[in-house]
Amino acid sequence: MKLRRIRVLMLITGVAAIAAGIYAETTVEKKTAARDTPAAAVERGLKWLVSVQGKDGGWGQDGGETSYVRQGERLESRGNDVANTAVAAEALLHAGSNPTNGPYREPLQRAVRFILEHVQDSPTEGLAVTDLMGTQIQRKLGPYIDTFLTSKLLAELDGNMGNAQANARVRQNLQKCVAKIENSQLRDGSWNIAGGWAPILGTSMASQSLYLANAKGVAVKQTAMAKIDEYTKNTPAAQASAGTMSGVGAGAGGGYGAGRYASTDGTHMGTVMASPAASAVAVASAGVTLYKSAQELEQLSRTEADRKKNAQQIGVIKSQLSNARFVEGFGSIGGEEFFSYLNISDSLHRAGGPEWKKWNTEMTAKLLSLQNEDGTWAGHHCITGRVAVTSAAILMLVADREPVLITRAKTN
Repeated sequence: MKLRRIRVLMLITGVAAIAAGIYAETTVEKKTAARDTPAAAVERGLKWLVSVQGKDGGWGQDGGETSYVRQGERLESRGNDVANTAVAAEALLHAGSNPTNGPYREPLQRAVRFILEHVQDSPTEGLAVTDLMGTQIQRKLGPYIDTFLTSKLLAELDGNMGNAQANARVRQNLQKCVAKIENSQLRDGSWNIAGGWAPILGTSMASQSLYLANAKGVAVKQTAMAKIDEYTKNTPAAQASAGTMSGVGAGAGGGYGAGRYASTDGTHMGTVMASPAASAVAVASAGVTLYKSAQELEQLSRTEADRKKNAQQIGVIKSQLSNARFVEGFGSIGGEEFFSYLNISDSLHRAGGPEWKKWNTEMTAKLLSLQNEDGTWAGHHCITGRVAVTSAAILMLVADREPVLITRAKTN
């Protein structure tokens, strides 16, 4: 009888242990699944950004204070800069906070103050809005990426600051940025200004900022808009749609020649397509095909009318997305790839449909697999800083949301 009782107790204990194990496993699976959702990934990224914001409201390459910088990480500059702060503010804004509402309205307010102070202190002449040069993001996206990202952010904030005085301040500084950008446009219509590995992404940001500012009622020179449109159409993808180019080499009638390029720090070499009509600067810094095609797709697909008019060229670029080698860009995922993917996400989301769903599903899975334990993303080459890359990843994960603050608020 005693032995029988012991056996029954052992059986009960074993069943309980199995049940506990199943419960624990199920709980872990549920936690893992919850953590792997896009919403959870975005929130983890946002929390990290806010946790490392500097006391001055800004962010640098790897965080807002030196104590947040990874040990062994090579920093191109010290202190917080306008470009990293602007893209971090964009992430907070697009994820649902604004200067008056949302869980991260206060960090966003502090970031906007940091940026506006720099713009106000900058000279009217010239393209710069900061005297801090040589940052990692400048070395990769061009020396004036601070101005382009700031202009885009201010265009979205214009009319949405919550009161007339704050709105007037944003509008005044937005107009200053717009004038700087207009006056510095190159003859070929771009802003591919020397000093960066992939300044075409800076050109993309500059163009987007003018487009958004114009939509808000800011006076933008239509000649500047027309020149960037012409630049975008007079590119390798446009030639490909006409059957004059294939792969990464020019066809006989394409009017494009292949040349060698090198990044300013000498770490990247490759082949670049060059239009004889383009400036020498643009030829020397056109970068990887992915970056340029992403800029073109965003520029060509902004409105329904644009998508109809540019359907053939857009189709050529979309066909590239099924090529894994093309999507890889430089061959590994750096910050430039993140910003290029963001351009593609924004473009495809406008039209919707199966192409957008397929791309967004694949990009979401890729981003979730690349997120670090601390909630960050970091580039594997070039732009390796966690602030810019984490911000770009968040912007991609919320690309399926409706565009924020595109139109001016009815009341101030």
